[in-house]
Amino acid sequence: MPEPLKNLYTKELINSLCCAITAEYPAFDTPLFTALIFDSEWQGRELKDRMKRISEVLNLCLPMTYIKSLEILKPVAEQFSGFQYMFFPGYVELYGFAEPGSEVFLASMDALEYFTAFSSSEFAVRPFLKAYPIAMMLQMTAWASSENEHIRRLASEGCRPRLPWAMALPDFKFNPSSVLALLVLLRYDSSEYVRKSVANNLNDISKDHPDEVVNIAKAWLGETKNLDRLVKHGCRTLLKQGGADVLTLFGFTDPSHIGLSDFNLQESLEIGESLSFSFQLNTNQVNIGKLRLEFAIDFMKSKGKTSKKVFSISESNCDGQFKIVKKKHPFKIISTRTYYPGLHRLAIIVNGKEMIAGNFNLINK
Repeated sequence: MPEPLKNLYTKELINSLCCAITAEYPAFDTPLFTALIFDSEWQGRELKDRMKRISEVLNLCLPMTYIKSLEILKPVAEQFSGFQYMFFPGYVELYGFAEPGSEVFLASMDALEYFTAFSSSEFAVRPFLKAYPIAMMLQMTAWASSENEHIRRLASEGCRPRLPWAMALPDFKFNPSSVLALLVLLRYDSSEYVRKSVANNLNDISKDHPDEVVNIAKAWLGETKNLDRLVKHGCRTLLKQGGADVLTLFGFTDPSHIGLSDFNLQESLEIGESLSFSFQLNTNQVNIGKLRLEFAIDFMKSKGKTSKKVFSISESNCDGQFKIVKKKHPFKIISTRTYYPGLHRLAIIVNGKEMIAGNFNLINK
């Protein structure tokens, strides 16, 4: 099994952090800091709890004002890069919350902008957005014009209505107009890193406002290749849902002329193995045409219910009258999914339409 992400917080990482802080603040108490981090509850803390704990202990071991502590932490943060160092912006989230226009608020915005270039402030910015949406969307708009791609990405990623692992933004779920106005500014961004965030934000919005995102896709498609890729990635949930309007928009026509035969599905497998299946597509027309092939699995859950997830097989233009498809899907043990033994269902989806389905049995080793 892969190493849990929470185990990135090793004693070596904490020691390196202490050395960097001591160089800026010689009075820093490394033994106390280390002891407070690796307390009796440390082993039971998960990833985000460990991040939060480090932010809390930074506050305990930097005995000065918030703004002066930021002056110490900024040069320290420059020496570390990666999501595991999100405890720097986490410090701002916990101790720099204040009303817009105040000295502390301005210092916090400057710190979030600074820290995001080395880790990411996408989580830390959200309490500010939730409490002060108007002021914060003005701030995000300013960040959207930054020369630094990490700051421009923060403008989009931070206000995603459904950012995974993050605080919810119910106002933006209900009314995404200010978010969409921001995405308009960033849709031509020169950085793929930023454009991917814009697409992810658009995909979030599609889950609550599908018609609005379809209309945006219609307006944006065809301008540039980069924008076309962004729009398609932003419509991925709508495509998986198989709506005729969005499928037609991307050239996937009604598959009623397509037949499916020779469907073979492995009857059973053990957790850790791969599931095999195959089938053939055919048509009486000149060719099958543009194909979006997917399969859906109804995964067994802990209480006997099932949860459906759709996976991609391929997208292509099929010039022939038949196509043979062979596929394997791994059931290897991963940290982001727990498998439960029992009867599962697999369905083949062609251009948004379920064509055939069968059952297979997943067995414990």
